[in-house]
Amino acid sequence: MSLRINDTAPDFTAETTEGTIHFYDWIGDGYAVLFSHPKNFTPICTTELGTMAGLEGEFAKRNAKIIGISVDPVESHHRWKEDIKTATGHAVHYPMIGDHDLKVAKLYGMLPAGAGDSSEGRTPADNQTVRSVFVIGPDKKIKLILTYPMSTGRNFQEILRAIDSIQLTAKHSVSTPADWKQGDDVVIGGTISDEEAIKRFGSFEKVLPYLRKTRQPAA
Repeated sequence: MSLRINDTAPDFTAETTEGTIHFYDWIGDGYAVLFSHPKNFTPICTTELGTMAGLEGEFAKRNAKIIGISVDPVESHHRWKEDIKTATGHAVHYPMIGDHDLKVAKLYGMLPAGAGDSSEGRTPADNQTVRSVFVIGPDKKIKLILTYPMSTGRNFQEILRAIDSIQLTAKHSVSTPADWKQGDDVVIGGTISDEEAIKRFGSFEKVLPYLRKTRQPAA
């Protein structure tokens, strides 16, 4: 199964470190960040889970919940949480999905259908495609997909930046240019005429006939 941006995120029920969750119910009316890991007790993922724990408040400011997933069982996750706190100084309070039967990994296209039905005996190399981030909106549509190699730790500040852009552009008829961050100029949508742009945004700079920049609208 290959998922793309704007596809409906698959729903599921799973056991987590915070109990059983029904994914859609857990998301509620906000955003969700599902980030996956190929195996417990691996060094890069340990740093990532701790980093996310330290940023949980930043995601909450954006009405975004975070949830981790590894193909190992929940009991193993609880033991791993101790190492994560030791390594990073951050305690993990967000749920971590136990995907020992590989169902969620397959549902989200992070492992092939023929990968088997158990995490037992699998190595990180066997699971290396399970290194993805999915940002899911209140409409349960996938807004962003990122997949990283095992040797490259994820940049969660970039994910926060992307969520800022996703939320801003969902509310206003604008897009965000390369390297945009909060407070930078934005690009006016191509379907808006110059006259309408002036009414909406007050003023703009026409860099090219198809590239018009204006101040970031208020949230």
